[in-house]
Amino acid sequence: MFDWMNILWGLFYILVFPGALFTCCVGLFLAGIDRKVIAHMQKRIGPPIVQPTYDFFKLMGKETIVPARANKLVFLGAPILGFVSLALIMLFVPIFGFTAFSGDADLIVILYLITISGVALIAGGSASGSPYAGIGISREMVTMMSYELPFVLVLLAVAKKVGGASLVFSMDAVAAWQAENTCMAFQWSMIPAAIAFLLIIPAEVGMQPFDVAEAETEICEGPLIEYSGAALGVFKLNTAMKMCIMTGLFTSLFFGGIRTGYIWLDAIVFVAISAVVTLICITTVHAVTARLKIEHLFKFFWTIVSGLAGVSLVLVWLGL
Repeated sequence: MFDWMNILWGLFYILVFPGALFTCCVGLFLAGIDRKVIAHMQKRIGPPIVQPTYDFFKLMGKETIVPARANKLVFLGAPILGFVSLALIMLFVPIFGFTAFSGDADLIVILYLITISGVALIAGGSASGSPYAGIGISREMVTMMSYELPFVLVLLAVAKKVGGASLVFSMDAVAAWQAENTCMAFQWSMIPAAIAFLLIIPAEVGMQPFDVAEAETEICEGPLIEYSGAALGVFKLNTAMKMCIMTGLFTSLFFGGIRTGYIWLDAIVFVAISAVVTLICITTVHAVTARLKIEHLFKFFWTIVSGLAGVSLVLVWLGL
């Protein structure tokens, strides 16, 4: 017989908390905070915090125009694939004491799912048949290749710190280690990795100064140039979800030892820390820096950011 309660709880985890609905709501909230704070830093009133939510529903109500040269199946399926992959990631990210699903290779699964969302963006742009989208696709690929190396090094440093003699990729093990010892952010050997991760977050989300694939003044949103209506709305939602996922992943990896004993309070603290991380690594950097040129991305991520992550990895490997 089917265990209907487990099936219902599984659907709740996937569709509501900590899956799709929770990730969407928190992501749109963080996107609203980002826009509001940047406006104030530029001495503007700015839109309300709920403006990204308004924009999403407005786009969902508009017609989706498919270009004549487009591969319709891939063009319309790409944003859905990205949404599904991102919604699944939060099932593996501990909200301090709570995890919907867990296993022995959570960090690897998260890395693959995040990559799928980027590949979906590339596939959607390439399916549009637009030469301008092709420019954005090439830039998106360069950006992905730039930040993936330091991202992997950070995850390896965390896995080695938790595993000691071996590599442990379980997010539950990461959370349990921090609950027993102290938050990873307070381990001096892991501070360079934490700084590296803060620099990776805006690149993974696609925010300035690492938004070379969009370049509004050059190619007008790059891979998304031919998108409109609901399909564009889902892609915009995916960007907001990435803000929740990347800041939430940082919170779990480096502040996962904070537990209150109440899941609702854990969720509030989790979102609060994620909001602070958003203000530090996305909003502030966006407000004070200009867009990096495409030729500078590799140099920045493969030297400075990878160097920071590599320092932590070496220190942890030496048992420090």
